[in-house]
Amino acid sequence: MTASTARVATANGRRYMTQLCKHWAHKFEVVHDENQGLVPFAPDSRCRMAADAEGVTLTVEVEDAGQLERMQHVVVDHLKRFAFREDLGEVAWTPVP
Repeated sequence: MTASTARVATANGRRYMTQLCKHWAHKFEVVHDENQGLVPFAPDSRCRMAADAEGVTLTVEVEDAGQLERMQHVVVDHLKRFAFREDLGEVAWTPVP
């Protein structure tokens, strides 16, 4: 698996994570609680989320490295839709070793 992670600073991290999980639960077998979530987009592609009072950490994992950038974009695009009332700034992804 190829993976990357991003930390998004926001006081609403838990709320946004919950909204993302509920949104994707209509299509995928999402698992989440108030602090973490897992969205299995496909057998070879998933997003893990961990939220706290200071923000949300996103981790995208894909089998095909060529899909990593697209999946990062999908996750951030959806996050920013739910956070439309605040400017989350540029989301910087870091490869996971």
